[in-house]
Amino acid sequence: MTLAPLISGADLDAPIAWRAGAPIARRRYLADVQALAAQLPAEGAMLNLSGDRYRFAVGLGAAMLRGQPNLMPPNHQRETVARLRSLMPQAYALVDAGGGEVALPQVHYADAADAADAAAPAAGQPPALPRAQLAAHVLTSGSTGQPVPHPKLWGPLVDCTVAGAQRLAEHLGRPDLEGLSLVATVPPQHMYGFESTVLIALLGGAAFDAERPFYPADIAAALARLPRPRMLVTTPFHLRMLLEAGIALPTVDLVLSATAPLSPQLAARAEAALHGQLVEIYGCTEAGQVATRRTTDGPEWRTYAGLALSGDGEHSQVMGGHVVVPTPLADILDVLEPSRFRLLGRSNDLINIAGKRNSLAHLNFHLNSTPGVADGAFWLPADEAGEADGGVARLVAFVVAPGLSQAALQEAVLAGLRPRVDPVFLPRRIVAVPALPREPSTGKLPAIAFGAWARRQLAG
Repeated sequence: MTLAPLISGADLDAPIAWRAGAPIARRRYLADVQALAAQLPAEGAMLNLSGDRYRFAVGLGAAMLRGQPNLMPPNHQRETVARLRSLMPQAYALVDAGGGEVALPQVHYADAADAADAAAPAAGQPPALPRAQLAAHVLTSGSTGQPVPHPKLWGPLVDCTVAGAQRLAEHLGRPDLEGLSLVATVPPQHMYGFESTVLIALLGGAAFDAERPFYPADIAAALARLPRPRMLVTTPFHLRMLLEAGIALPTVDLVLSATAPLSPQLAARAEAALHGQLVEIYGCTEAGQVATRRTTDGPEWRTYAGLALSGDGEHSQVMGGHVVVPTPLADILDVLEPSRFRLLGRSNDLINIAGKRNSLAHLNFHLNSTPGVADGAFWLPADEAGEADGGVARLVAFVVAPGLSQAALQEAVLAGLRPRVDPVFLPRRIVAVPALPREPSTGKLPAIAFGAWARRQLAG
């Protein structure tokens, strides 16, 4: 049986986390994991609701010591939890002081775990886990709305994290990530935050801030109290809010962004304000993290070591390294060679207007590259025949552009889009709004909720 350690990448006396500016040693983490593992049910699957990132990491390790997977659904809404319980009857929730109500048996993160003796486990060595052990079920909503589990084995997760740590160290010009401090605006319960904050600390030698700051002043304060080199793990939505707050920002050696393509203009602003590189991560639930790019260097992405692309367009796939079987990618890629590609859009958000196809993500990228636009998104009314255009449906653009009048906004958006997109995809209406209904945790626009919001805006 092949094993892989629970933690690696740094000495046990090095920090794995920071709380209020004070380090938490990796040795202490192992003691907390063992203390919590002793309190868990003998069997089950953990829905980890800990709002504190360190406690989430302790819960992850404790569940794995008991041979239990972590459950990672897209949200914790009542219907989602009910479907989760029907899918996995032995599911239970780990909650801390801030844990919310959830219709599952609950295990409270006991204060005793935080007060665990900091002495090292026997022999002072981290526990080793079978590479074939099921570490997590990442659940996504399929076309039926039912949660679809994607099993994640410990071995491939380790391999993916190690490859990602090597790539980030390369961007930083360092041999490894030992000593890197990170602050994240994304939750650990979603795949991006799970891989790029929790696992990168467990297996890459970095140390994360236990909190998840949301407001710009809190993000700046969290970064400032940590030693350099520093990394900010965020999304385009949170990054834009931070840059537009008009507050003094500390130096950040590396900014990591994901969940939506980032415009080169916003990337350049971020690098100028934070005095460090901005790097985007490309990945998906099925394959995990796949590639990175420094956005200001150009549109090309470079895969992690060991990964190779094949196919092209809507029929691209990846394999090698931590991706043990060929895995189709739900995006439209321009594959330049097995290790390099351009991202053209998502295949599951393709729209067809007058016989021509485009991706909403691709259109949104160009919309958000328009000077003066703080945020924006296209929407195609599914029930509108577009009678004024001879039966051809036309797009609507919802745009956040403080300081621009409606006439100036109309002119700026159309001037920015005309050289980049086919005329059939120019919006019929450009609607100024104060904000888009993005999810606070990830900055995403869920399709169903966004559609309902868009209809209300047009009706008003």
